[in-house]
Amino acid sequence: MPTLDELLGEPRQFLDELEQGLLDHGLPTTLGPMDHICYRAADQQEYLRLRSALARVGDCLVEGMIGNRPIITFQFHHPLASPFGPIPCIELAAPKAGKQHRYGLEHGEIVVGNLTLLQESYPEVPFNTKGLQGPAPELTLALPPYQVKFHQRSLADTIVLEIARGEVIPVPTDYFKDKEI
Repeated sequence: MPTLDELLGEPRQFLDELEQGLLDHGLPTTLGPMDHICYRAADQQEYLRLRSALARVGDCLVEGMIGNRPIITFQFHHPLASPFGPIPCIELAAPKAGKQHRYGLEHGEIVVGNLTLLQESYPEVPFNTKGLQGPAPELTLALPPYQVKFHQRSLADTIVLEIARGEVIPVPTDYFKDKEI
């Protein structure tokens, strides 16, 4: 069975770069727990391959359509060690049809108590605030080619709420037609 390093392309280096990016902006790594990392698949075949492989190292919390493409979240059997503490989950995103994007590890998300207080405490940090108005308010800090997002609720808790409210849009049964590995 492949290791997480083999599956995800050096998550430790990715996490070290996120840590350094925060420190370069004067942010401590102790703002809150990093509840998940996100990997964007290069194509549908890679999504299916990683979905199958990640099912051996974690339990699926949900798979659904978000932004017109499947996204699945796994809770690791053994949390991923990081400079931010143990990371319990990984989000795997299929590519959006017709869109060019960078594939591989893309972002980490940190849960903080209050987004407004975070902004006020670090006014010199160039947070992107466009996500504050969405259903799950967030701040984003670009650390090219990566980013760190800040939320007030963990992804696992958000998933529980979305399932309870019936908000998960199932992946159409024929979405991966002719794409099985």
